[in-house]
Amino acid sequence: MAVSLKDVFRTVFEEQLCTGQPVPEEDLRTGATRLLDKRREIKHTDAALRTQREEFEVKKESLRQRRDELKMKEEKLKDSLLKFDKYLKENDAKKTRGLKKAEAERAVVREREREVQQLQRNIAALLARKEQLQERVNRNRVYWSFLDGVLKASKKFEDVGQLIGRFDALVCTREQLLKRQSEVESERATEGVELRRYVSERGSALLHYNNGLSQLQTELDTILSQALRWESTWNHIQATAAKETLLLGQIKVVTLNLYHLTGVVAGGAEGVDVDDTLEQLDKIQLYIQDRADIVRDLRSDTDNRSTSDHE
Repeated sequence: MAVSLKDVFRTVFEEQLCTGQPVPEEDLRTGATRLLDKRREIKHTDAALRTQREEFEVKKESLRQRRDELKMKEEKLKDSLLKFDKYLKENDAKKTRGLKKAEAERAVVREREREVQQLQRNIAALLARKEQLQERVNRNRVYWSFLDGVLKASKKFEDVGQLIGRFDALVCTREQLLKRQSEVESERATEGVELRRYVSERGSALLHYNNGLSQLQTELDTILSQALRWESTWNHIQATAAKETLLLGQIKVVTLNLYHLTGVVAGGAEGVDVDDTLEQLDKIQLYIQDRADIVRDLRSDTDNRSTSDHE
């Protein structure tokens, strides 16, 4: 487009002003037609540039909004992961306390079993002692008279009744031990039932926690999958933004080249800033309009001269 403008200016100025030869009307019409075509092309290009600039601004705002939304979703995902980690830690602590409590109860049961065994050994010893005493009584029944004489001489027992009383005391002790054994066995059975019930409840609770943990793991996998999908979408957005940024850079380079072709130096006190593409386009448009006005004026002067020559 810049080369065609130079051809037009060279044709108009060099041939007419320098040589003084009139320019043929057909050449002027051809140059004017080309100039009008270029002008329409410039207007179309300017409209396209404005449209692309508006679309770029809209896309830029949309990308900013989507980036903010992704950032908010990422923060929510981090909060969910922190809450889930806290829940897992609390669940592990509860499980540890439950295991410690179950172990303590099992220790109590073992201690009770040891006490029962000790009582059983004591009872067995007392029963053995009783049997020995009974056998001795049976063997020594014939010596009742002798025992009566011995009791009279004894300082420990004053009569046979005291000896029988001693035996009754042992029998009472045996009954008490048997009763105690029965109570201990009853307590042991009750505690065994309670222990089995507690173990069953803890097993059900543990199964419930495991199911909840499995469900949370599934939710975590789903969240991670969504995070990967959003990450892929973000990468696509970044790639699209990079392409649009490259296109914008190309537009800026082309605009700067056109601006240089107008003969104005970018930067400095009088020039336009290198990064100010919109101002450069405005300058290019003014340049083209000025040259178009010059061509129109030259064409008008040429027509006037031709009319004067014919007269």
